[in-house]
Amino acid sequence: MTKDIATPMRTKEILDKFGFSFKKSLGQNFLIDTNILHKIVEAAELGPESGAVEVGPGIGALTEQLAKRVKKVVSFEIDQRLLPVLEETLSPYENVTIVHSDVLKADLQATLAAELSDVSDVMVVANLPYYVTTPILMKLLEEKLPIRGIVVMIQAEVADRIAAAPGSKDYGALSIAAQYYAVAEKVMTVPATVFVPQPRVDSAVLRLTLRDKPAVQVEDEAYFFRVFHACFANRRKTILNNLIHNHSTKEQKPAVLAALEEAGIDPQRRGETLSLEEFARLSDSLYKRLPKA
Repeated sequence: MTKDIATPMRTKEILDKFGFSFKKSLGQNFLIDTNILHKIVEAAELGPESGAVEVGPGIGALTEQLAKRVKKVVSFEIDQRLLPVLEETLSPYENVTIVHSDVLKADLQATLAAELSDVSDVMVVANLPYYVTTPILMKLLEEKLPIRGIVVMIQAEVADRIAAAPGSKDYGALSIAAQYYAVAEKVMTVPATVFVPQPRVDSAVLRLTLRDKPAVQVEDEAYFFRVFHACFANRRKTILNNLIHNHSTKEQKPAVLAALEEAGIDPQRRGETLSLEEFARLSDSLYKRLPKA
């Protein structure tokens, strides 16, 4: 029986054997706590006929736990130095495919179709590098992949922002972008001490359950995204000022005021107080009144 990868001693053995040195530029922090990994996998609610997509397997600690639970694991690794490490650490598991690729440049639809066509459902489960968390999550959400959801270990502060409710200090454009596509919930906080090397901040496990359809229906999705991003450009400004400075012009102020009135939104409110539904109404109202860029 193989020893779990995610223990301090086993991780050190593997790193020493391959002479591996961490690259700060790739945000490499490896988990050394098997109990945390079990909780991540449990949060994904996977079965023996499920498939898992992983981003950044490192030396295979999470990959191993997924491989024990699911029918097939497809894992994207950007660092070529880790390929021989993974080949050895994951050799007991025939249901793992490592794709040497930057997930942000990968054709995920094609990869999932080729590798995971015979599974009952697919979850993305990953310990994401902090420096590319948001681009990776938005790619996974925007590409409308055939996945049930996403369970990821990310920086605790980012998890708080994604799962935040209107009116809270963490609520912003990222909250709306993620919650438009998925129901977001923070599963647990994870201390920095369970990683090597230790990051400077705590992490959290976030679960995103994809919606059957977006949370709100809007006239134009791309326009809706531009509107709410404009409304958070300066958090101290009112929604009216943000819209005039970041989405329209001073000459269009009457049209913006009319749109706010139609949407039932006080121009003096700030972006963080608006719900998704209110942003949807505002976006549709502005879409009718302002010329499209």
